[in-house]
Amino acid sequence: MALRLPFISAKKSEKDLVIIKFIIRNFGYRPTDLSIFKKALRHKSLSSGDLNSNERLEFLGDAILDAVVAEYLYNKFPGDDEGYLTKLKSKIVNRKTLSEIGEKMGLREVIKYSQSRTINLSAIEGNAFEALIGAIYLDGGFNKAKASLQNFIFRKFVDINKLLEVEIDFKSRLFIWCQKKRLTLEFVLHSEENIEGSWLYTIRVAINKKEYGEGKGSTKKEAEQLASKETLQLMGEI
Repeated sequence: MALRLPFISAKKSEKDLVIIKFIIRNFGYRPTDLSIFKKALRHKSLSSGDLNSNERLEFLGDAILDAVVAEYLYNKFPGDDEGYLTKLKSKIVNRKTLSEIGEKMGLREVIKYSQSRTINLSAIEGNAFEALIGAIYLDGGFNKAKASLQNFIFRKFVDINKLLEVEIDFKSRLFIWCQKKRLTLEFVLHSEENIEGSWLYTIRVAINKKEYGEGKGSTKKEAEQLASKETLQLMGEI
């Protein structure tokens, strides 16, 4: 009787090993079904139809990235509404940031595309990055994709706190500053007046129950921004 050996997977080619090592190094994830990741790295310029390219995986990865970033912001800024969180998310999940991530990890070295055509490499790097997130989701599930983003991508290639500090408004910068120093932050409505049909709101910033900057504006949001700016100035942060 012939001895039945356990299943042994076929030996990986050099090109396959390059992809596997790239995914492990940059995403902290070991692929199971490599064919999904190969498709994630295949630009439509090489495909006879969009179904053979990475566009569907890009669509999926975009949704996963949105969900993970949205959860992060939801927990980080518990006092802000949907519109404000959406604004913050757009600062993180945008073409410029995604293209920069793709460039930093050297995605163009493993993307397959037609070099006979004029192609914006920065754009396809960002798209391929999203496609790879979609591939991890299909191969390992949502928690694996989330862990890859939180434990590798956000730590290695994009500092979300720094990005928010640089690009978002004064109120959010003040939130981040207080969180880093473990200080409580409140926006106290000091007064609201209706002057000839127009409202004027006065907001004061309270840090650890002590009042600092003050702002006045025709909306509470505007007053909060000005109060935050004055507080950051008082703290020597701007």
